[in-house]
Amino acid sequence: MDSLMQTLSATDVRRAADRIRPYARRTPLLEVEMDGRRVLLKLEYLQRSGSFKLRGALNAILSGPSADHVVAASGGNHGLAVATAAALLDVPATVYVPETVPEAKALRIVTAGARLVRHGATFAEAASAASEAAARSGYRFLHAYDDPMVVAGQGTVAAEIVADAPDVDALVVAAGGGGLAAGTALASGGRGVVAVEPEHCRCLHDALAAGKPVDSAVDSVAASATGATRVGEIPFGILAAHGVTSLLVGDDRILRARDRLWDECRIAAEPAAAAPLAAWLAGEVPGERPCLVICGANVAWAGE
Repeated sequence: MDSLMQTLSATDVRRAADRIRPYARRTPLLEVEMDGRRVLLKLEYLQRSGSFKLRGALNAILSGPSADHVVAASGGNHGLAVATAAALLDVPATVYVPETVPEAKALRIVTAGARLVRHGATFAEAASAASEAAARSGYRFLHAYDDPMVVAGQGTVAAEIVADAPDVDALVVAAGGGGLAAGTALASGGRGVVAVEPEHCRCLHDALAAGKPVDSAVDSVAASATGATRVGEIPFGILAAHGVTSLLVGDDRILRARDRLWDECRIAAEPAAAAPLAAWLAGEVPGERPCLVICGANVAWAGE
């Protein structure tokens, strides 16, 4: 793990961008004003599959050893990304999800063409079963965040931000297992990176405090996207080396930020995607020109 972390760099992110370009969307930036302040939003919820996760899934499949079948475990978004990427690349896929997966995400995974298996109460339990299933010949396990090529793929979000708005001085992302935050750190070009987690889904915050990945409890409205019980070894090494800042926000603030995204921008984000805005609205995000990544929108939707 240490050698993988040490060799992973911005060059890997640039190579990932070249690999995934034929399949992934280059998502736009939107500058908005809230509470008398202006902020830049990266509209990554417009990505194919509804979240940034497609980037890492595509890069992992395209850069890794060929497989007759790919297997993933997910709280929802990674599974949908793997299902979508596998369909684009004509590879069969099976996705393991915990029993608590939102029905909207489960349905989208099946609709995207993957076989869905419900197993266990947590992501960790689903991941254990998926890893065991992928041990058979011709199968390949795609980890949601503890994979160097997944991390590099997620870093293409930040690479686009830096290219399109070079004056940005802080990049703010929601954090779960650490893949997006780590990729952002690789592609930040020395800019500050802020990882925001719910108060009760804080595996990155706890790991940085402990100096190593540790198990953390999961209890949040954003748990389907930020509900990793333990930050990945590879992301943690990158995040610690780059001095990434960790912030915690309560569920009530996340939901208010989500509602403001809809009320003021007509952005129907899922709760986890609103966590960066919640921290910014509270005045906790550093920088004069921050960019907040609105990373996903895979929620049940009902019109008025």
